[in-house]
Amino acid sequence: MSLDVSVPPVPDIPTAGAPAERREDIASLLHAGAWGDGFDMWAANTRVTEAQWAVVLELELLEQFAFFWDDFADRVGYHAPGIPEDWRERSIHPDITTWETVSSINAGLTELGQAVSDVLKAEYITWESSYEPPSDLPEF
Repeated sequence: MSLDVSVPPVPDIPTAGAPAERREDIASLLHAGAWGDGFDMWAANTRVTEAQWAVVLELELLEQFAFFWDDFADRVGYHAPGIPEDWRERSIHPDITTWETVSSINAGLTELGQAVSDVLKAEYITWESSYEPPSDLPEF
């Protein structure tokens, strides 16, 4: 399956709650094309429907994405947004009526985060991890 929609605007990188290292660099790379490239890769294979995507946009879930540099793992980490477990009690959106819809949206957003993270690391990031393990770690 695929999703034939326009690439949405790049989400703002949060200034709180995510590691600060390389935050500005990652934000620049997202604006330089990594967001669009990752989105296109994701959209070509996603199971998220156009109706579900409309819900994502109406709830402004993309604004809750966070991307950050994980120096220890030498990767771009991310926090994907999602529909909360208490969606029924909170009446989040009139088109969200089943757990299947919630699961599809949440899984799709996680996959989008992974796609963008992968594109950033593979095609945009030129730096390497500066993490050096302590010298007193035991050898196994």
